[in-house]
Amino acid sequence: MSISTLVRNFPHSRRLTRDEAADLVRTDDIGSLLGAAARRRDAAHGRTLSYSRKVFIPLTQLCRDVCHYCTFAHPPREGEKAYLSIEQMVAIAQAGKKAGCKEALFTLGDKPELRYRLAREELDRLGHPTTLSYLAAAASAVHREAGLLPHLNPGLMTGADIDALRKVSVSQGIMLESVSERLAEKGGAHHGSPDKAPAARLETMRLAGERNVPFTSGILIGIGETRQERIDSLLALRDLNDSYRHIQEIIIQNFRPKPGTRMENAAAPDVDDHLWTIAVARLIFEPSMNIQAPPNLSPGALGRLVAAGINDWGGVSPVTPDHVNPEAPWPHLRVLEAATKAAGMDLTERLAIYPAFARDANRWLDQGLRTTVLHGIDGDGMPRVDDWCPGHVGELPARELEWIGKAGVVRRSADPGRVLAKAQRGDGLDESEIAGLFRARGDDFTAVCRAADELRREMNGDVVSYVVTRNINYTNICSFKCRFCAFSKGKMSENLRGRPYDLDMREVADRVIEAWQRGASEVCMQGGIHPSYTGQKYLDICRTVKDAVPQIHMHAFSPLEIYQGAQTLGIPVTDFLCELKAAGLNTLPGTAAEILDDEVRVVLCADKIRTQQWLDVMRAAHSVGFRSTATIMFGHIENYRHWARHLLRVRNLQSETGGFTEFVPLPFVHMEAPIYLKGRARPGPTFREAILMHAVARLALNPVIPNIQASWVKLGAEGVRHCLSAGVNDLGGTLMDESISRSAGASHGQEMTPQEMEQIIVSTGRIPRQRTTLYGDADAGIRQRSFDSAAARMSVDGHRERVHLAAHS
Repeated sequence: MSISTLVRNFPHSRRLTRDEAADLVRTDDIGSLLGAAARRRDAAHGRTLSYSRKVFIPLTQLCRDVCHYCTFAHPPREGEKAYLSIEQMVAIAQAGKKAGCKEALFTLGDKPELRYRLAREELDRLGHPTTLSYLAAAASAVHREAGLLPHLNPGLMTGADIDALRKVSVSQGIMLESVSERLAEKGGAHHGSPDKAPAARLETMRLAGERNVPFTSGILIGIGETRQERIDSLLALRDLNDSYRHIQEIIIQNFRPKPGTRMENAAAPDVDDHLWTIAVARLIFEPSMNIQAPPNLSPGALGRLVAAGINDWGGVSPVTPDHVNPEAPWPHLRVLEAATKAAGMDLTERLAIYPAFARDANRWLDQGLRTTVLHGIDGDGMPRVDDWCPGHVGELPARELEWIGKAGVVRRSADPGRVLAKAQRGDGLDESEIAGLFRARGDDFTAVCRAADELRREMNGDVVSYVVTRNINYTNICSFKCRFCAFSKGKMSENLRGRPYDLDMREVADRVIEAWQRGASEVCMQGGIHPSYTGQKYLDICRTVKDAVPQIHMHAFSPLEIYQGAQTLGIPVTDFLCELKAAGLNTLPGTAAEILDDEVRVVLCADKIRTQQWLDVMRAAHSVGFRSTATIMFGHIENYRHWARHLLRVRNLQSETGGFTEFVPLPFVHMEAPIYLKGRARPGPTFREAILMHAVARLALNPVIPNIQASWVKLGAEGVRHCLSAGVNDLGGTLMDESISRSAGASHGQEMTPQEMEQIIVSTGRIPRQRTTLYGDADAGIRQRSFDSAAARMSVDGHRERVHLAAHS
């Protein structure tokens, strides 16, 4: 097979062999090579091109090496300190923080104390034995004082050095540059630079791999190496990564001659040579590898770099220069975004630690840094770029609102386009396809929302429904230890919101009667798993409700309560469900689902029912004639794969039983949640993710579940208003009382009147419909009662407010 044929038909499922890579040295079909690299990049990374917004902190510019192309390192200068003070470095970081930076990149020369007395003396005064010891102190201070995530380029390290620096950094890096030993010979670029010995640099990287340190490396081209030596260098890095999977990114950096260096008259590699190297790197490594080229070193050629297969621009600073290449200023982020867009890609910010590593923080990060990262990422490991969170009262993120409401033609990428067409046909999506939809940004985000809304219109028209209901949480005492729950209390615990309580049956009956009088057609009943409760207690609750108001619809008991009740009575779940039905239970809420994947449940709610048990209870409930909702609680410790698995499990059960009436996304409210307060969870989904959960659910569950509901308690009135443009056709219940989200810290009200609910719906051009639990039209008399009751209470509240104001005027 010819090289051109190999490249044109190269599969995404494998990498170049050593012999195939070597053969590329002599290829002259650059077009085919670039095309293959770009297709491989697109298959793994889609249309996203990332960058990190960072500050550069030059801890010291002294170095024991004398690389003949470098202007960063220099000998001591009169009147100039060898090291920046920690105060100076913190000030740089704080300026970066104000400019939106999230990364602090520490650059420094290699072990200057081994060459310069000035360095040794300053380190003595600073109280540090080595430059790396001082680096650890500086990184710790920057993280503590400015909140930036340190990325360190420390040079050669021992295992002990790496261990110490791992505690204060999210990632480390060292450029291999080249495996060519020739470059260290007299006249070579690395002559007189002991720290550039290839074996020593590879050993540092190996030690980092052993210690689970996310690592950056790459090659520097045009310093005297051959193309074969470039390939050898890339293969050496690939071998290391095959052993430890710790290399986050490969940088393909082009040499630029600098005045005042020994190589100032050397020829820089031309653009085609740079493109050839990028493309070869893309084909040598697995498709998921991040391949980077610095944008400031190739002005005027950014689009061509994209075409060669890069998926990352590296660090770009809005406040500090590239101290290694000061003659090459960073492109303004607006310029970089425009160039990226012109190349058919979307510019997306990332952290110093790449998403795949951030998603597995327990493996890749020291405990002291995990909380900062978890609090700063979304479910895919990408940075949160606004301060919105579920339950928060404040402005919605402008960028996402622009995407949702974007008019006109959108330029969606090919892969989401294919998946959206498949979903709209009603064909089931697979896990990777669903997870991919959750990554949609920019025009792809708009396309996902539009596709979901088109399905909503086809299935439900322009009618948006809601139900007048009252929540009755009959106890908040619970023997389970779910790590997300701020509602349930131990028997005498008062460390979270509210006192423990256990309603007596008279109080339950009174609340049911009041709900009916106020126009509720449903009571929704859930509580903690009280240690003294048995299945008999749930039967008693049913009878109490129905004795109080026989006509009211009783929507009660999660699969966890059903499972626990059956266990305490020593009877099968199906038998217990039949008893509940006979006692008056009408439908079941599909709560206690959280994330239907045991990988998550074992951490989030270890003593709760497992995924299969939840599904089995629902299957049994549907088999005896119950209908139920299905829910997901998202935005804590899980990722997009888990969301996809949850949706697939719900879809599969619905295809089997047809028992789910609606799907209800419940964004995690973090403020008082124990797992968040202990630094082990994210602060809920981002607004983009919250909108997408509704849209993707509509697509992934098409056509088996017709109704997608949005929670105004979690999202607020404005949030659910925008969900109505992303596939939602139902706004849930007016509630009257709502304790669970409020206990977790949500700021939205405990009740929404029918008037307010319909105002939201009408404001979006939709038609409101008050419904029953099973999606029939609400009885006209009940509907009128719900409006009259709300109006009367609003009148009384207004009178009280006027009296209060008059008394204090």
